Formats: sequence, structure tokens, C-alpha cells
Amino acid sequence: MEKENKKLLTLCVIYQHPKVLLGMKKRGFGKGRWNGFGGKVADGETIEDAAKRETQEEVGIEVNNLDKVGIIELKFQGNPEILQIHIFKVNNFLGEPRESEEMAPQWFHINDIPFQNMWSDDIYWLPLLFEGKKFKGKFLFGESDIILSQDLLEVQDL
Repeated sequence: MEKENKKLLTLCVIYQHPKVLLGMKKRGFGKGRWNGFGGKVADGETIEDAAKRETQEEVGIEVNNLDKVGIIELKFQGNPEILQIHIFKVNNFLGEPRESEEMAPQWFHINDIPFQNMWSDDIYWLPLLFEGKKFKGKFLFGESDIILSQDLLEVQDL
């Protein structure tokens, strides 16, 4: 049996009803897609500290009140690595969102979210975040980010 290889990641979704702040990824994994802000958890770093650091680096704002709303696991067919993403909803922050080398931020009304230019799993769980629900999910991607299987559940606690 192959050992599960999990990579811990964070994702902050800046949400001030009815607007959400997304960033256009300018380089690296996910380039050319709108996404929340986040990234890898460094050795010795808590998941929350990583979420705060990555958001500061990517969009120049300070987030303190992190509300953990979801954990999703992404697996890509033919790759043993599992990306475990800890998702936080953030409704207030310090500073002005600004473009970085990695991300170009833009506010969207929740009715105008560019799902066609986002990861294909986002359309399933982002509405739960907007509704104030907590969730856990697993998505298996095939070629061209087609979802081969998904399992998304609303949960009481994470």
C-alpha cells in the first residue's frame, strides 16, 4: 500500500458581503486563475500563521480573525501527492490590497465570480463559505482539471 503524501496548504477567502476579494495568479502553480490567497505551510509554522503570512506576502494585507470553514483534499490522477487545503473566511483586514509579483487582486460581487477561470472545485464549495457553512471535501482531478470524483459534506466542526 502506498503511503499517503499530504502537502499542507492554506487558502484565505476575503469576503465582505456581497463582495469577495480574489487574486489573479501571475506565476507558478495555478497561473492564470483567480483564487483566494494562501500557500504552503512551512516547517514549524502553524496552519493559521501560514495563512496570515501568505496573505500578507501575496496581497499586502494583515488578517487576524481567521474563521476556519473548510478542509478539502485535492488529488491529481497519476500523482501520489494529496494537497490538503485549510480554508479560512476572513471578513476584515488591515491595509489596502495591492498587487504583488505573484497575485493581482480584484473585488468581485458574489453574483459575478469568474468560476470559468478558477479551479474547477471552487464552484462546489465557495457557495457554502458564503452561506456561513463549514465543509470537508475530496476532489480527484483528471486531465485538464476535469473532476473525476468528488465528495463534499457540510460538517458542524472541523
